[in-house]
Amino acid sequence: MHKGELTRALTGLRDQLGSFEFVLDVPGVEEARAARLDIKAQLDDYVLPRIQAAGAPMLVVLGGSTGAGKSTLVNTLVGARVSATGVLRPTTSSPILVCHPDHSEWFLEGPLLPGMGRVPGPAPDAIAGDQLVIIPSEAIPPGLALLDSPDFDSVFEDHFEFATKLMAAADLWLCVTTAARYADAQVWQMLQRAKEYGATIGVVLSRVPQGAGSEVVDHFAEMLTEHGVGEARRFTIPETKIEDSRLPEEAAEDVRSWLVGVAENTEDREIVIGDTLGGVLDSLRIRVPELAKQVEVQVEKRGELAQEVEAAYGTSLAELDEATRNGSLLRGEVLARWQDFAGTGDLLRALHVQRGRPGRRSSRRRRSPARVRALKSALRAGLESLITISAEHAAEQVLVRWRAHPAGGQVLARPATGLGHASPELSRRVTRAVSSWQDHVQELIRTEGVTKRSVAKLVSFDEEALSLVLMIGLLGYGTSEVAVEGGTSAVPQRLLKALFGAESLRGMGAKARADLRSRIGMLFDEEALRYGQVLDAAGIPDETTPVQLYQATYNLEVAR
Repeated sequence: MHKGELTRALTGLRDQLGSFEFVLDVPGVEEARAARLDIKAQLDDYVLPRIQAAGAPMLVVLGGSTGAGKSTLVNTLVGARVSATGVLRPTTSSPILVCHPDHSEWFLEGPLLPGMGRVPGPAPDAIAGDQLVIIPSEAIPPGLALLDSPDFDSVFEDHFEFATKLMAAADLWLCVTTAARYADAQVWQMLQRAKEYGATIGVVLSRVPQGAGSEVVDHFAEMLTEHGVGEARRFTIPETKIEDSRLPEEAAEDVRSWLVGVAENTEDREIVIGDTLGGVLDSLRIRVPELAKQVEVQVEKRGELAQEVEAAYGTSLAELDEATRNGSLLRGEVLARWQDFAGTGDLLRALHVQRGRPGRRSSRRRRSPARVRALKSALRAGLESLITISAEHAAEQVLVRWRAHPAGGQVLARPATGLGHASPELSRRVTRAVSSWQDHVQELIRTEGVTKRSVAKLVSFDEEALSLVLMIGLLGYGTSEVAVEGGTSAVPQRLLKALFGAESLRGMGAKARADLRSRIGMLFDEEALRYGQVLDAAGIPDETTPVQLYQATYNLEVAR
């Protein structure tokens, strides 16, 4: 594998993991949040530093439950009391790292575990917090570093977090447990986690009693196999006397020989480091796609909320479409203005009967009668009001639908004003849209209103007035329970058919209606955009996020 390409791929994955949050509280989200942080931390704390510092010592992290004796083992391996032991539990409150003096500066200043503070040792027993205590010792060969981590079953939550964080940064994780407590669930949880993290694992069974020890050791080996870590290197330490926080030299000899032997043999050391690094990279093939699946759940919930918006506005648009067909708009002011226009002679005067030779049309231009202007204004106002009320209802319905959705309540808990109402800009947009539609209908009359030949010889017409007649017909005049005086409910349709013929009328009507629906649809789309912005502001991942995670995993495989 090419170091530069691998570093770029890993950095890209790390950045992608930091580019989103698990915002919505859905089943499994806590585990997903923890997994995301674990992977990102392991990349930062171990993988990238290890690739960038290939010649650094092999880091052996000792982990174990309270009282397992790992600090005692560290002291024994070092040949001096460097880590606190005693009857008070837990005793290791800060992680202690022991290395050869030649490497102490690298561990103090180097890239490993960048989020932790560094303190040169020796350190007092009372030191606590996220400090990594670096202690140089000639007893440790140059290729080896030992790290005594806090107890992973500590009553202090931060100790558990440190223990798992340090485990993920280990070239080799040495689990220390006792003959009395090796069956504890947390021991196996941590071993399973170490395996998932890709660590090379060793296990030390300490305080094995004389006599019945073989049964305990055999059962422990069986459990290791059952839990999928049977390949781990195993050591036993008998129950023995501890002096000056150390075991007798011979009790830890096997562990010492193995660790020192691996560390001093460059090839063996590189094999262990390479196996762990490879194991971590292998684990990302599973861990990152599993994380992406959890992101997809967030994306799905976001999609459901977006669909609720679409459904609310879609329903309102359908209802509005019906209301502009069934004549319900033609009441009150609009109806009064139409009857005033149609019943007083203005409608007939809008059709100019020729006086003179056939084929000649009057070129005289007249200002639109007041009743034409009043009808056009009333139509515009009525349509504007209908659209605005419909948009207002759609906004209210979005909130109703979101509140009924498990994820919607969480999104609405964030500050977002005015979501239950139409936007302040809608009124201006509606006015412009309706006015433009009226102009469009008039243009249709002018450009596509081909008058029947038999009529064209006798009649010319006022385009604005006739466009209003077309609008009245489109809006369903005579199709609703509108009381029309004199039985003239079908006047618009009869007149238009007489002038243009059924086919020409159908074409203009279809185009005019489609244009109106399109303009209202665009208005509603603009209104609905607000809710997408709310989902963006909430930080819910969109469909690109899991795709990018899968792509980052693929890029890593290619770089390897």
